[in-house]
Amino acid sequence: MKWPRSNWSGDAPAIDKGLVNWGGTAIAAAGVAVFVYGLVFLVVNFTTFIEVGLNGKLVGTNAAGLQADNPILYRYISHLQVNLAAFIMIYGVALAALAWFGIRRGQRWALWTPMGSYLLGLAVALPIHYVYGLATLGHVGPFYLVTLAVLAGAWLSYTGMARAAGTPPP
Repeated sequence: MKWPRSNWSGDAPAIDKGLVNWGGTAIAAAGVAVFVYGLVFLVVNFTTFIEVGLNGKLVGTNAAGLQADNPILYRYISHLQVNLAAFIMIYGVALAALAWFGIRRGQRWALWTPMGSYLLGLAVALPIHYVYGLATLGHVGPFYLVTLAVLAGAWLSYTGMARAAGTPPP
């Protein structure tokens, strides 16, 4: 693959700014959405306890029932949800920052890093939802939208980078 030459000082490659900006902005918006999902996940832990898109019937109990039956398990699950919310929010910030400050500047590493990490996370986390019957639209649906934004943003950004390099776009 041919790497583009820099058209200004520094190590930034030549890019089709329009496509790269649109793509980077789409991925940054996906990062903001991931952050918001993590924030909602955190709030839900302290209000209804059951994760977004799930209900007491689907998981077999509600917060009060679990806390009454097994308060130690309730606290353990709560601590896991709080920490998972933190990781979701952290990933949203990283995704948005890589897109806004790296992809939009034409940095290929900043394009492949969020793509690879997002798809790895999706490949690991999504199947278990189907195995356990927890893949409700309200629960995993938001991440299908994020996936579309990440893939579309990556395609736009890569196309803009490839055009500037004289490489045929995908």
